[in-house]
Amino acid sequence: MCSSDLAAGLSAAQRAEVQALVKETLLASPEIVPQAIAALQSRETGQLLAARRSDIETPFGSAWAGAARPDVVLVEFYDYACPYCRQATRDVERLLAEDPGLRVVYRELPVLSRESEEAALASLSAAAQGKHRAFHAALFSGEGRLTRERIIRSVRAAGMNELRTARDIASRANSTEIARNLELAQALGIGGTPAYVVGERVLSGAVGHDALKAAIAQARAGAASRAMAPAGPAPTPAKG
Repeated sequence: MCSSDLAAGLSAAQRAEVQALVKETLLASPEIVPQAIAALQSRETGQLLAARRSDIETPFGSAWAGAARPDVVLVEFYDYACPYCRQATRDVERLLAEDPGLRVVYRELPVLSRESEEAALASLSAAAQGKHRAFHAALFSGEGRLTRERIIRSVRAAGMNELRTARDIASRANSTEIARNLELAQALGIGGTPAYVVGERVLSGAVGHDALKAAIAQARAGAASRAMAPAGPAPTPAKG
């Protein structure tokens, strides 16, 4: 019986009693409201991640690092103009050095400035040229405000083909990839950078090495648990 059917079967006095009990419970334990909202949001996020796992975890070209055959994938949304993203690169590099089963997928999320978008387009060109790791390291190693001059220096430091990079920056394919990343971020409730997706979780902000490591361990344990779960019952043979 669905809930509306159940409510229809209650008398007016019973409905009043239930409403009073609900009100009394909420007044006595108001913390259950945000807890319930958080649980609902978590369930909705988990469903979205399951439905779009491939979109989220499939890298653009060489925009990934770590294990070729990973057992856990950490996806980072970042902006080259974001100082917190630059600081967080140390955490990500440390995790890659510690964990041979980890893959990190990098997703451009240029939300801070025009230079953010130019850097993101150049980064996608680097990914298409197999130079993403070098470009990423070069651009994030610089200090101060992100400028076009820094982007050009990073292109050269990474050994990229400058003519191809110029064409890629103007290409529809790269603009489409950025639009897709922005859409994914919005769907996941990501409102800034850095942000991370791992397993069934979305982590916002520069949460640090230990929080990321714990989330990776949780994702790995969840994957192992699902792999060990018993299969459903075999289908009943059709009667001839």
